[in-house]
Amino acid sequence: MSETPIRLATRASRLALWQTEHVASLLNQAGLATEIVPMQTTGDQVLDRSLAKIGAKGVFTEELEESLRRGDTHLAIHSAKDVQSTIPPDLELLAFLEREQVNDVVVSFQEKFDITKPGIVLGTSSTRRRALLRRFYPLASTAEARGNLQTRLRKLEEGQYDALVLAYAGVHRMGYDDLIRHVLPTDQFVPPVGQGSIAVESSRFLDNSLKERVRQALDHTATHRCLLAERAFLRTMEGGCSIPSFALATLSEAGDITLHGGLISLSGEEYIDFIQTAPSAQAEGLGMAVAERVLGHGGTAILASIREQRGDL
Repeated sequence: MSETPIRLATRASRLALWQTEHVASLLNQAGLATEIVPMQTTGDQVLDRSLAKIGAKGVFTEELEESLRRGDTHLAIHSAKDVQSTIPPDLELLAFLEREQVNDVVVSFQEKFDITKPGIVLGTSSTRRRALLRRFYPLASTAEARGNLQTRLRKLEEGQYDALVLAYAGVHRMGYDDLIRHVLPTDQFVPPVGQGSIAVESSRFLDNSLKERVRQALDHTATHRCLLAERAFLRTMEGGCSIPSFALATLSEAGDITLHGGLISLSGEEYIDFIQTAPSAQAEGLGMAVAERVLGHGGTAILASIREQRGDL
């Protein structure tokens, strides 16, 4: 083990700590000592408003990034879907860990829960999920469900919702697979950019040899390629993670990336999506091209309408 531990900044939730402990284990296997530094972020502290209303840009990452700048920590461990599309110039993303199954799932304590039953209440904090549910399950209603996974499950058990719509990755990592009642198909419920992967961020000024050792220990090449395409899509959309956009990239055995990206209106009535393929070396160009197609086929108008409805203008 290295003599000086690598200090890992993380949110303090059980899921974030699980992810960080997983990263620490991989670094330990590579001969690097680690120390975990839990923190509270704005997104963890402000639970009485939706993410869209508190300005989702960096609400789960900003405090961790500040610790990198101060030199208090060496690496920040994020859920990749929480990382804003444009990284500040003094920071960089070193690695993306191998992706977990990407689907959204429906979780309920009701063993025979039926998502098609009229009048059910589905809890979610995601603008994208809410819009997709309105489109594909219009007989259901949605309710705001903020907080960490355990908090949401407590609210579910109290009867505030009939079910929750969550990412499979978090449900699985926390051991709640037995509560999954429906796995939503990715051709309808296309996930948000980065869902299922863990991102590792550092200061650009971190020692280069240490950065290389971290990359070697943690980075999953295929996942990284796919996320380059997805993140370029989101960056071009200029929507941030509070906008109901979606993008999923997959890598073929031949080395080509196929990107399914799009945007849905808040009502679920307008839905624009495109699927396009390119060599993996052109991942970022692919992401930009798909986003430009979405924007050019009505996406710009949908984004303007969303911002007007939310008072962003």
